[in-house]
Amino acid sequence: MIFMPPKALTTCLLLATGFSTSALAHNPICECKQLDAEQIQCKGGFSDGSAASGVTLDVIGYDESILLPGKLGQDSSLTFKKPESDFYVLFDAGPGHIVEIDHADIEAP
Repeated sequence: MIFMPPKALTTCLLLATGFSTSALAHNPICECKQLDAEQIQCKGGFSDGSAASGVTLDVIGYDESILLPGKLGQDSSLTFKKPESDFYVLFDAGPGHIVEIDHADIEAP
């Protein structure tokens, strides 16, 4: 049996519980749908229910050119004209909080 002084035990418990805080983190969520033949709407947020207004949402071509630089509005959404060429949507709320949606995965009306 190993004896730990109370202070060392407390430190070990704090370290052990500190590693579990990632379970409390919020994950990014972004969904896009085609409203009609020309318009696409994307809505973003986080798994904890928090809004994503002001978060970067860019529409990017397969050649990595930014077709439409954007930010989500007050309602955490952005509506844009569907590009003629293949594209993907990049929801970028910072490191570890990125979602990519390919145009082929966007539901048609």
